[in-house]
This record gives sequence, structure tokens and C-alpha cells, in this order.
Amino acid sequence: MQYFKQHVSELILSSLKELSVPEIPETDDIRKMLEYPPSPENGDLAFPCFRFSKILRKSPAQIASDISQKLPESAYVEKTVAVGGYLNFYLSGSAFLDFTLKDILSNGESYGRSDEGTGKTVVLDYSSPNVAKPFHIGHLGTTVIGHSIKKMHEFFGYKCVGVNHLGDWGTQFGKLIVAYRKFGDEKTVIEKGIDELVRLYVLFHSEAEKDRSLEDLARKEFAKLENGDAENLKLWKWFIEISLAEYKKTYAQLGIEFDSYCGESFYYDKIPAVIERMREKNILKTDDGASIVDLSDYDMPPCLILKSDGTTLYPARDIAAAIYRKETYDFSKCIYVTDAGQSLHFRQWFKVITLMGYDFEKQLVHIPYGKVSIGGEKLATRTGNVILLKDLFKTAVDKVRDIMNEKNPDLPNKEQAAEAVGVGAIVFHYLSGGRIKNIDFTVEDALSFEGNTGPYAQYTYARTCSILEKAGKTAAEAVNAGKYVCSASEEFELIKQLSLFPDKVRSALDAYEPSMITRFIFDTATVFNRFYHNCSVLGAGDRDVINTRLMLTKATGIVLKSAFSLICMKAPEKI
Repeated sequence: MQYFKQHVSELILSSLKELSVPEIPETDDIRKMLEYPPSPENGDLAFPCFRFSKILRKSPAQIASDISQKLPESAYVEKTVAVGGYLNFYLSGSAFLDFTLKDILSNGESYGRSDEGTGKTVVLDYSSPNVAKPFHIGHLGTTVIGHSIKKMHEFFGYKCVGVNHLGDWGTQFGKLIVAYRKFGDEKTVIEKGIDELVRLYVLFHSEAEKDRSLEDLARKEFAKLENGDAENLKLWKWFIEISLAEYKKTYAQLGIEFDSYCGESFYYDKIPAVIERMREKNILKTDDGASIVDLSDYDMPPCLILKSDGTTLYPARDIAAAIYRKETYDFSKCIYVTDAGQSLHFRQWFKVITLMGYDFEKQLVHIPYGKVSIGGEKLATRTGNVILLKDLFKTAVDKVRDIMNEKNPDLPNKEQAAEAVGVGAIVFHYLSGGRIKNIDFTVEDALSFEGNTGPYAQYTYARTCSILEKAGKTAAEAVNAGKYVCSASEEFELIKQLSLFPDKVRSALDAYEPSMITRFIFDTATVFNRFYHNCSVLGAGDRDVINTRLMLTKATGIVLKSAFSLICMKAPEKI
């Protein structure tokens, strides 16, 4: 559709010149003004004429009519109709289909991509679980939203650096060290991995409620860790190794890889320089023993940098990390994907960056998302109110496998397909709503495969593969057809839907909103299935029609697969 929006914009520009309209906008401005009518009956593109009314001293309806009469002829525009201040363009079905279908087929999975980001680096900080804690449903948002935003940037040519800023430092390690020595043993940790670490962490808190001295002991053990105690360092590194091995299993299921796993501990020795610079800029103040940056001039509470005992707080670590990333990657954007509850935290330390004399505050972007609860209750590892992702994925995969065993027992690569569809169901369900919306998560809703779901979309993709496989040589020959024809409204509706893909990705990236991609996927699957049920593909009779419908099927598969890749979903060819 991008080419046709540009073409129609040029036609309108020519007409405006013919009408001697003063202050004629540029072609790009006209293109941005074009709208998609709410119904096909109102055309395929609409140009609003209201902004010219004051200049020309005419009604928008009259202006639309005047523009229509001065439009140059075009093989791509079948007719124009002026209605209520809008000039509606009806595109030529066959010309539009032929051009767009060839565009998709020739570009393949590069269809819609651009090089606008060439030479620019985007750093994305997402997922970032706390080491020695389970990967639960609360981590799914930052992980899949963050990775989707990364993939969308790559779609437009940006170099992306995915950073997993692990929570691998803090007093929780003092607690875990105490719990391990008091209640655990090496053999059980080796055998059960992160599950045993979680059990020990939860047990520490229940025991600490009865014996408050455990909290003091935990603080002492963490202080020893900070001071380089060899035994505590050895345990700390072991806990990290166990945790990362578990996390990487989940990332593999989602098709996610990170460029860096530098966690909080990596920046520990870089914080003194940050503190020194704050002192040089005279922005570090003492308040009740703690060190703060006063942000009252910016209508924000003070940003806490150091506790009264001199230990660092999150803002100091985040500032050190941002400075390191700017110096290392020279990013054009550094994006942080966390829940909305941390919005103030990011606004505060972003401002401190500027007060320290750096000029990249505007390149720092916080992307918030809604909180997740279970039964209305806050997630909490220490109380056990969590749904582990590995358990949720397993339940989904088992359900899909049972369906496959019933409907297609001889399916090859059944395990890979079941995992792709099961995990895809959870991801699609999570991303279907706007990212800022709070979610009260229920397993039953996530595992429902009816209606607007990931399995519906993946089954549609598999259907396109099945049709092409059945067509065999005919499909291979159809790729080289000289011209594709539009013989049914369902064909035109489908190619229009596919043509929207680049615009939808653009809109999703501008809004940092993956749910726009899930909606596009569902709409595409719906339009394709309507085409499939109403238009015989191999039984069409006419060879040109068969070629067109086969290539529409192929193009649908290409676009769906590309869209899946933007939201951590895989594209199994057989289900």
C-alpha cells in the first residue's frame, strides 16, 4: 500500500497545482494525510480536504469535487468519489493485486523492510530476571514486549543490542547464602537446580519471621560478598550459573538470544566514578544521612543515590550502566522495558543524567507495561503466588500435543510443532491487549484456543503451506506467471490486507505496541480463511486465476511468518 499511497499523493499534488492552491503541502505531507476508509464501500484511500477550506474559502465537499475533476488519469485508480469533504479513491483491483503480489513474492521475508535505521544503534534492556528466582508469568511482559520491540527496530534496519541486565547483586544473595548453609546442601541444589534455590529463598523468609536475627546475618553475608569473600563469591557465581542455565531454556522456547548478560554486579566498580562526578557537579546532597539529588525543580521527589551506610541504590547502578552503554555502543536510543510501577524511577535518573552534564537524556526511553496479578493478588516469590513459565508452557504444549494426537496422530516433528503452538498460544494471548493494560492472569484464558488466538493464526499459516505442497509443480510454475488477475472481491480484500503489513509494523514501532502486530495477524488470518472458503484455489478452472490464488496463498504465508517473527512466535509448516 505504501507505493499506492505515494502514487495517489502525487496525483493529488498535481491536481492542487492545477487548481493554483496556495501553500501546497509536500508529497510526503499529503501521503501522511491519506486515511483508510472504515468500509470498502467508501473506497481504499481517502483524502480529507478540510484544511484547505479556509485558504480557498470553499466548503470541503466542493474542494474534494474540484480536486477530483483535475486529477490526472491513472491505471491504478479506477474511480474517485467526493463525499462529505473527503475524496475517496477506489483502486483498480487487478492493477493493485498484480503490483502488490509481485512486490511480496520478489522480496519474500524482506517485504516491507527498510534501511532507515542504517548506521544507528539501539540498545534494549529487557527481561532481566533476578538471579536465583524463578522465571514466572510476571517476567513474560518485559521479555516478549522487549524482544518484539527489538525485532521491529531490526525490521527497519537498526543495529540492535539486546541486554539482559540480570539482577545479580543485592541483599537477596546474603539471604540465599544463609539459607543454603542453614537449610540446604550441594547434592540437592545440583539435582533440583533453581527450584531448590527458590525453596531455600522462600524458607529463609518464613524462618526470618520467627527469628529476626537471620535478616542481620544475611546483611553481614552480603557485606562479605561485596568485600570479596572467596567462599561467598564462589557460592554467588554458582547460583548465577544455575539460574542462567534455567533461563536460557525458556529463552530458547521463545527464540530469544541476548547480546549481553551484564547484570548489576558488572557495574559495581563503575559506580565510584558516577558518585565522584555528581559531587563535582555539586548535585549530591545529604538528607538524613542518605545521599540524594534534589529534583524538586522538576516536580519529582529526590533521587536516592546512596543509603546512609554508603551502599548504592538502584539509580546509581542504572546511571553507571547507561553511561557505560553510551560509551560502548554510542546508541541513538537506549530502551528500558519494565512495568509501569517503575516509571518515576526512570524519569528521576534520566534527569540526573542531564544534571551530571551528559547530553543523551532524550535518547533514554522507558517503555512501561501493565502489572500482572493472579486472582487479583500481587505476584510474590517469597509467598509462592506465582505461575512459573516453564509450568505454563508445559501445560500449553501438553494440551496441543493431545489435540494433535487426536486429529493428526501421524504428524512428523510433532514435538516441535506442539511446542511452537503451545508457547505461541501463551505469547499471543499476553500480547493481544495493549501493553499498558493490567492483566489478572488466568491459565484457562491463556490456554483457550478459540477465536483470536495464536493457534488459530499458526493453523492458518500451516494451511497456506499445505495448499502449496498439494499444488506442487503448479505452484512452482505460478511464481513465474506474467500477470496476476483479480477475479473476486475476496482476492482484492486479501491483497489489501497483506499490503498493510509495512504500515502496521511502522505504527507498532512508533507506539512501541506489539499488540498492533497481533491484531494484524488475526485480521490477516481471518481474511485469508474467508478467501480460502469462498474461492477455490486449485479447482478454479482458469489458469490465470489458479496462478493468482496460489500466489496469494504463498504471499499470505510470507507475511504471516514475518509477522510471527516480530512477536516471538514460530511458524510450523505442519500442525
